[in-house]
Amino acid sequence: MDFSLIAEYGWVLLILIILEGILAADNALVLAIMVKHLPEKERKKALFYGLAGAFIFRFASLFAISFLVDVWQVQAIGGLYLLLIALNHIIRKVVFKNRIDKDNKKPKRKSGFWLTVLKVEVADIAFAVDSILAAVALAIALPATGLGTIGGMDAGQFFVILTGGLIGVIIMRFAATWFVKILHAKPGLEIAAFLIVGWVGVKLMVLTLSHPDLAIIPEDFAHSTGWKLFFYIVLVLIALGGWFLSKEDPNAKQEVQEVLDEELEEENKIKEKQL
Repeated sequence: MDFSLIAEYGWVLLILIILEGILAADNALVLAIMVKHLPEKERKKALFYGLAGAFIFRFASLFAISFLVDVWQVQAIGGLYLLLIALNHIIRKVVFKNRIDKDNKKPKRKSGFWLTVLKVEVADIAFAVDSILAAVALAIALPATGLGTIGGMDAGQFFVILTGGLIGVIIMRFAATWFVKILHAKPGLEIAAFLIVGWVGVKLMVLTLSHPDLAIIPEDFAHSTGWKLFFYIVLVLIALGGWFLSKEDPNAKQEVQEVLDEELEEENKIKEKQL
């Protein structure tokens, strides 16, 4: 592979790692809140089962989508799905935020261990679908590497998506606290991440419209240098906007701090056992 190909693959992988980090931190925060009513040992088990399920599902969905990635109907559904989850998250976060905050303060019936595990599994599956579809949309337009194919996908594209997915799971398990701190300091990054997810959905829709079976727009357009530059410039501008336009959310401060305190308490317990 020549340097330009390596650079393009490296750039996409870097974007995936950053996007996975932000989404995984948000997901880890949601999961931590879902299980925090359980005793410590059960809480760890519930998260372990959930993460194991997410790991398995990401592998299974990636292999499945590698065979379906060239089907324009699958591309269309994937693009629409990414657009819908981005819109849903942003509307809930911006428009209905106060109502959601009031609902969260109401006392809720606490689920038992296995029901909590089931909820964690369902949430992990939803997170995995978002992650894999976003990764596919970013990687599918990469040029072929000539390293063979896996399913209907170039092997290089497949391993970029696989690497991004694995990094997402690792971040959820080991580096979520660090990313949660970043989200606390720069809460606008969460909305920016979902704007990027929506923008990636647009990218997948462009691929759909340029599919040979539809040919609504020229097939070469989705792989053209001009479109790629425009896509990544907008993506970077969204990320920079999320970083520089962020204002700390006082309502989320207590919730985030509780999760960080729990993480710190568990780390101290582990250190005490080691001593």
